[in-house]
Amino acid sequence: MEQQITDDLTMLLPVLPPRIREPLERHPAVHNLLEVILDLGREPEARFPGTYELVSDTPVSEDDIEYVVSRVGEFGDDNRAGIPRTLHRISAIRNRQGRIVGLTCRVGRSVLGTVDIIRDVVEDGHSLLILGRPGIGKTTKLREMARVLADELQKRVVVVDTSNEIAGDGDIPHPAIGRARRMQVPRVAQQHAVMIEAVENHMPEVIVIDEIGTTDEAMASRTIAERGVQLIGTAHGTTLDNLLQNPTLNDLIGGIQVVTLSDEEARRRGTQKTVLERKAPPTFDVVIEMVEQDKLAVYANVAEVVDLLLRGGSPTPEVRFMTAEGVIERLSTVTLPTLEAEAETHGDTRDGPHVSPKLPHDKAVYIFPYGVARNKLERAIREMGLNAVMARHLEDADVIITVKQQERRDAHRLEEAVRAGIPVHVIRSNTYQQIVGALHDLYHMEEMDTELAALHEARAAISEVLATSHPVELTPRNAYLRRLQHQLAEQHQLFSESVGSEPYRRVRIMKE
Repeated sequence: MEQQITDDLTMLLPVLPPRIREPLERHPAVHNLLEVILDLGREPEARFPGTYELVSDTPVSEDDIEYVVSRVGEFGDDNRAGIPRTLHRISAIRNRQGRIVGLTCRVGRSVLGTVDIIRDVVEDGHSLLILGRPGIGKTTKLREMARVLADELQKRVVVVDTSNEIAGDGDIPHPAIGRARRMQVPRVAQQHAVMIEAVENHMPEVIVIDEIGTTDEAMASRTIAERGVQLIGTAHGTTLDNLLQNPTLNDLIGGIQVVTLSDEEARRRGTQKTVLERKAPPTFDVVIEMVEQDKLAVYANVAEVVDLLLRGGSPTPEVRFMTAEGVIERLSTVTLPTLEAEAETHGDTRDGPHVSPKLPHDKAVYIFPYGVARNKLERAIREMGLNAVMARHLEDADVIITVKQQERRDAHRLEEAVRAGIPVHVIRSNTYQQIVGALHDLYHMEEMDTELAALHEARAAISEVLATSHPVELTPRNAYLRRLQHQLAEQHQLFSESVGSEPYRRVRIMKE
């Protein structure tokens, strides 16, 4: 099916003040508009893929914000509102007194045909979990899956719709979900209860859920799967590997337990006596990582993949992508011998392909983050005081920083970069600590002193806790360094505690 996009811009633009709406209506790229940002006292912004523009030289006033608020639905506990029978989302930023001082007006689009790339997986009846960074199109795929299952396969589908994200605002769901039924969630904290209610009261064959993010929701997902209902959802996380490391959600893919082997079994396996093993069958049979909007990595047997990861292996997903001509292609990823050869010529003897040139300190270096969080890299550059800027395109980079999984998926493109003389530095995971380590390697800086490293790690954890509300455990440290980390958490009004026994005692940071 050729993709058909519906954006309902004619219903979003009228809620904006005329001085902001009119320039947007005349803009040649208005149909690529992602969102409009209205922050009190600042010029209004229109954001497009990869760029933004100021819509007006006049700062946003309280009247401008009130103009929008009075024309959209009510804001819920999650500070989100919408426009009835559309997929547009208006999110509010409030001051300490609860008054709205900022609005994000995000364009919601339905895309027919986006599910074709994984139609076979959806039709097989397997429970399916989609991972990917925010804004990449996970919710768009959920809508299309709900429609295909309800309309084309004629299954009983119930969408559990937190914040009306999937089926739009108002009591009548958006046509994008077809004949699927929609259950609204009054408060985010009740999502798990509505999931169970859907199974018990409405006899669905399929449940569709967006953003599984808490232990209760993970347990509700397992209950649904055990009752033989096909579950299709998304979860916090970008890759299967970092989902496995998330203690709140790894139950979705079987969970982890520590097992002590007998001496004989440890010798037979060639491992230590204490090993990690999968605790239970996965809730989801298939995991899909969204690399790009039309490029996916499909793990078809999650149980086997998790077992391999826990044994230190590197599972190879099936990569699917849609060409410019609309043809779906599939391939298995491969390693990068070209990068490994380059690493050897540069004298890099560490595990995995690395190209680690010495970057100059006296002139700006263009770094391209390939699958690496741009905000984390920008923060590391700023805090380390480096003369570096973010390259907008891979071809403009002096050096590429990527993660192992991205390296495996896009072997061909990275090989071409190396052949073009652009060095590639590979890190194990997309964490702030790994990014800082990469910059230290690239600039051949001395290792951070232990105290600074402990504080850097605590700051990264604090950012994650504030963003996700999930607790984070730090690396084991001595009592003095743990005290510094506790003090830092307290400064950010977070709760912290020391857990474990020496020499593995460590700090856990969480919201109270």
